[in-house]
Amino acid sequence: MNTIRIGNAPCSWGTLEFEGLEGENIGYSQVLDELAETGYEGTELGDWGFMPTDPQDLHGELKRRNLTLLGAFVPVALRHPEAHAPGLANVLRTANLLAQVHEKADSDTSPFLVLSDENSADPRRTRNAGRITPEMSLTEEEWLSFAQGANQIAERVKSQTGLRTVFHHHCSGFIETPEEIERLLDMTDGDLLGLVFDTGHYVYGSGSPNDDTVIQGLNRFAERIWYVHFKDCHPGVAQTCRQQEWDYLEAVKHGVFCELGQGCVDFNAVKDWLETRQYSGWALVEQDVLPGMGSPKESARRNLDYLRSLGF
Repeated sequence: MNTIRIGNAPCSWGTLEFEGLEGENIGYSQVLDELAETGYEGTELGDWGFMPTDPQDLHGELKRRNLTLLGAFVPVALRHPEAHAPGLANVLRTANLLAQVHEKADSDTSPFLVLSDENSADPRRTRNAGRITPEMSLTEEEWLSFAQGANQIAERVKSQTGLRTVFHHHCSGFIETPEEIERLLDMTDGDLLGLVFDTGHYVYGSGSPNDDTVIQGLNRFAERIWYVHFKDCHPGVAQTCRQQEWDYLEAVKHGVFCELGQGCVDFNAVKDWLETRQYSGWALVEQDVLPGMGSPKESARRNLDYLRSLGF
C-alpha cells in the first residue's frame, strides 16, 4: 500500500515576503509548535534565516516535534545569466543544510531542493498573474538561459549533496502557464530536474480552468512529478481578480488561495490519481496568506481534517 504523508509549510502562517505588504510574522517556534499540534508530520524550511541555519539546532527543533524536513524553496532569476552564479551559491547553501539535517535525522525521506523563478520580480508578470498570454513569456535567449541554469543547479545539487531538485511552477513568475511548464521540462534533463506539482498555482495559472484542469495537468506532466503541493483556488475570487485585473499580491490578499475544500480543486480526484500512479511520498499543504490574514493554526487544522475526511 502506498502511503501519502501530509506536511504543511511556513507560508501557511504568513511567512511571505512581498515588498509593500510585509507584516509582523510569528516566529519559527510557534509555527513548528502549531504544525505539530494540528497533526502534520513534516514541513519545509521557509525563507533562509526563518528557521535555524545550524544543522544541529534545526535537527533538534524538528526532532523535538517529530517533524520531517521535506525541502526548501529557493528562487533564482534564471533568465539572467549573471544571476546563475549567485543563485547557485544560495541553492547550495540551502541544499547542504537540508542534506546535513537529513543525515542527522536518519530518515528514509530525502528532502527536495525546490527551485523556482524569482517570482514577483517582473512587474508585467506580477500584474498579469492568472491571465498570462504568450507574448508575456520569455524570449528565446531567456529560455536558453533559464533551462541551462536550471540544469546546472540540479546537477550541482545532486553531485554535491545527493539531493534531487524539483522545479516549482508559480504564479507571478515566468513559469506559470501549462505551456511554459511543458517547455521548461522539454528543455531540461528529466533525470536531474523533476516537477513539484502545485494544484492551486496550476489552476490559477491556467487562466481559464475547468473541472478537470488539475487532473489534466497531472496527466500531462506525470513522468516528471516527484513531489506535490496541495493548494486550493477559490473560483469566485479568481474570477474577480481577472475581471478587476488585480495583480498577484492583490489576489493573495483577497484569498485566492483558500482553505482546502473551499475552492475548485477536486482533491478526491487528486487522491485517486496519486493512488493510481502509486505515488508514495509527501504532500505539502500550502495556503498562501499574508501576515495578519485569518487564524493560521485553525486553518491548518481544518485543512488536515478535510484531507483526512477524504482518506489521506
